[in-house]
Amino acid sequence: MNRRRFIRSLTQGAALAGLAFGPARAQDAQQAPAAAPAARGSTPLRITRVRSILTEPAGIRLVVVKVETSEPGLYGVGCATFTQRARAVVTAVDQYLAPFLAGKDPDHIEDLWQAMYQSSYWRNGPVLMNALSGVDMALWDIKGKRAGMPVHQLLGGKCRVAVPVYRHASGLTPEQVTEAARKLMAEGARYVRAQVAKPGNATYGAGATISQPEAGEGHFRGNPFDPAEYRRSVPKLFEHLRKELGDEVELLHDMHERLPPIDAMGLAKDLEKFRLFFLEDPFAPEDVGYFRHLRGQCSTPIAMGELFNNPNEWLEIVSNRLIDFIRCHLSQVGGITAGRKIAALCDFFRVRTAWHGPGDVSPVGHAANLHLDLATWNFGIQECTIFRGAALEVFPGTPVYRDGMLHGNDQPGLGVDVNEELAAKYPIRDDPPFDLNWGRLRARDGTIQRP
Repeated sequence: MNRRRFIRSLTQGAALAGLAFGPARAQDAQQAPAAAPAARGSTPLRITRVRSILTEPAGIRLVVVKVETSEPGLYGVGCATFTQRARAVVTAVDQYLAPFLAGKDPDHIEDLWQAMYQSSYWRNGPVLMNALSGVDMALWDIKGKRAGMPVHQLLGGKCRVAVPVYRHASGLTPEQVTEAARKLMAEGARYVRAQVAKPGNATYGAGATISQPEAGEGHFRGNPFDPAEYRRSVPKLFEHLRKELGDEVELLHDMHERLPPIDAMGLAKDLEKFRLFFLEDPFAPEDVGYFRHLRGQCSTPIAMGELFNNPNEWLEIVSNRLIDFIRCHLSQVGGITAGRKIAALCDFFRVRTAWHGPGDVSPVGHAANLHLDLATWNFGIQECTIFRGAALEVFPGTPVYRDGMLHGNDQPGLGVDVNEELAAKYPIRDDPPFDLNWGRLRARDGTIQRP
């Protein structure tokens, strides 16, 4: 190209720029592009206050963490409920994490998580992990509010329109459990956890309304539990349920780590023919080595994890495909940041999620479960607590149960708030200062049993 043609081509290029952008933009097109305007919510923030909120609107001690920022009106809430040691968590939040986090940037969630985790040197305890988890959820809530998106969008977006849940059916007899299950099914439930009580035996999940005689004598007195009687009663329950309900409902059962490992394996084998959706917590976290033996003996699907604190408790049983559902308690393992990592690990080994969701998880914690469930492809099922009355007033935006599924509201962040004025009207009970029942379970001879 000669010099004259080269100059002509530059002139034509400038003219085309004028046509494309208008006369005022032709000059701009020849200049370096201006810096893009700051995105909404991108102004650097600082954490100004971290504090805990205690409330008991539904009769269970709840701990909520509130993280406030330097942007007026911008804050996040998270669940840190360790109901058995609620005030210990409050101390960890208010006296240890709050001064540690003051002045830090809430946008750096992963960095803050690691800093909080390492800061106590001794790691993985339930008190400090619940405190950390509450802060973590609050930081994700803030992040979503700044982005103008629900948290599940920040996690990759929805994999489903709503979250299937399981409900709880219990009774003194198989007939009562069956009737309770039918009522839940009439409300849309298609997954039901079934627990049956035995008079005089403190069976988990079904004995709260039964007057129990005490086992043992003197110092060794407590709530009685007979492993053999429980072991015999459960197959009879599921035989009755399958006969009466057929295959129209998915059935679950929680063993709650109460049997010796060899008896737990025997019960899992006995229940195989009843095609459970899953059998929960056949072993204690201390006994996870037994999962390898169980896997080789029966195909009953196994769920495990609500008592886990330490990643080493679940890494091996997941990576060796020894369980089918992971049931971690999000505020026990590190909040949303830890939960999404656990879900990603499980995805590679075909393990599905089934996060812990009882009444001692606040509505804020249930919202965190929901957002992870929506964004997790290898989701399995969600345990559901349906909040009513005062709890809905204290926690506006609580996820809604409808047609067997849990529905969120798609508001930015977690979509749940806490009304502090109303929360203060439901102070937690300090008499007794913690849940005494778990430490009172005893065999007939007075020996302490696992809860």
